[in-house]
Amino acid sequence: MRGRRKTVIAVVKSNKMDKTVVCEVERLVMHPKYKKYIRKKTKLYAHDPNNECQIGDKVLLMETRPLSKLKRWRVVKKL
Repeated sequence: MRGRRKTVIAVVKSNKMDKTVVCEVERLVMHPKYKKYIRKKTKLYAHDPNNECQIGDKVLLMETRPLSKLKRWRVVKKL
């Protein structure tokens, strides 16, 4: 059995490419000196085989093998 694949919930920011969506994951990180939480954003490129995701959709992404230079995630479902 293969290792468990990571899943994240992200928001679609761009769907201009064919079968690819750009998603954004937001996380809270504590500042080491000021002990204040800061919002950090990560941009992920995900495979969307049916071109069904629209900008603003919440999607569940799953880690997968490299599909191109930047794509390492795929859309499992829209939430």
